[in-house]
Amino acid sequence: MIGDARSDVRVTITGLGAYAPERVITNDELAQMVDTSDEWIVERTGIRERRIAADSQALSDLSLPAVRQALEQAGSDGTDVDLLIVATVTPDMMFPSTSALLADQLGATDAAAYDLSAGCTGFMYALAQAYGMVASGLSRRALVVGGDVLSRILDWSDRSTVVLFGDGAGAVVLEPSEEAGFLAFELGADGGGGEHLWLPGSGSRKFDDPDRLVKMNGREVFKFATRVLVSSAEAVLERCDVSVEDVDVYVPHQANVRIIDHATKKLGIPSERVVINVDRYGNTSSGSIPLALADAQADDRLRPGKLVLMTGMGAGLTWGSALMRWTEG
Repeated sequence: MIGDARSDVRVTITGLGAYAPERVITNDELAQMVDTSDEWIVERTGIRERRIAADSQALSDLSLPAVRQALEQAGSDGTDVDLLIVATVTPDMMFPSTSALLADQLGATDAAAYDLSAGCTGFMYALAQAYGMVASGLSRRALVVGGDVLSRILDWSDRSTVVLFGDGAGAVVLEPSEEAGFLAFELGADGGGGEHLWLPGSGSRKFDDPDRLVKMNGREVFKFATRVLVSSAEAVLERCDVSVEDVDVYVPHQANVRIIDHATKKLGIPSERVVINVDRYGNTSSGSIPLALADAQADDRLRPGKLVLMTGMGAGLTWGSALMRWTEG
């Protein structure tokens, strides 16, 4: 699915926030748990450390600081929010939704609130949905949260997954704008590849003796990721009749440095325009892109007028891209 943003109603990001837990687990610490080493992990993933939530922290606890930061930057508070979407595969619980819990904490008593599950692509899907609601006039101020506490669903004896993932959350505020903002989105899914990254036993499908922990076929996911990061980005750029040379800031899903390097070389985007923080956070799933956006903003890379390309991919298998002209907010 691909589509242009409506030219008569412009929507942009007016606030951005991010939060990662305090606890840091280094590669050397992981090497004491599984058969691995710092050298092995860095060579294959580029990851050096990741953040892990405290036992007392659920997704809403990680999301709330990010949300408050985003609202403060937007000059708003929770009572101004009329739509709240949380993209995650690790909600506080199946119901009530984490979004409803956050809305209550923020005082957003009249906001529509729901959780969205699209794997690591969840934030991109949620962005597109919030954009559509604001552009149509059904929402005036939308809050999109992307975050996960993947440490709760990992097999800590499985080297193939435990070295990759971390916990974190990010949030953005979307509002109508007189300036450009979002230009186009491209979203897609291939359920036929779902078995390559899945959580059997986590829903209504019956499995024999499921452990409810992440299972991943790393080779197939790598092949999918290197292909779709490129094809999705190319599709959204083509839709907007924009050259890759015009992209000022590229924010790919932070899954693996090798995947990011492959995509940037294939697309032809200079390395200095690519945001990479997977070395410090690992793969935070739905929190990946907003955490990277927050880093780019902190580095003064998200200046007004800059063309920003975001592309995510993940379980489903899913993918999604957005192209936007950064504004003052």
